[in-house]
Amino acid sequence: MPVTVKLDDILYQRRMTLTDLADKVGITLANLSVLKTGKARAIRFSTLEALCAALECQPGDLLAFEPGPVAEGREGKAA
Repeated sequence: MPVTVKLDDILYQRRMTLTDLADKVGITLANLSVLKTGKARAIRFSTLEALCAALECQPGDLLAFEPGPVAEGREGKAA
């Protein structure tokens, strides 16, 4: 997937566990785990906003674009 989530890096820098973040943000540990492992296919802006507020970071600190093949079924589709 061309967009990766760098949650592991941010948590390490902040010396914070996923459980700490879940408690602070109010997002289930299961949902954060899906995001952290790269299995999430989408993220809501409200979730991204809550994560950035809790981690005191910008969206670009959490997400990275790595050029590669486009996900199947996404060729030529606009957001």
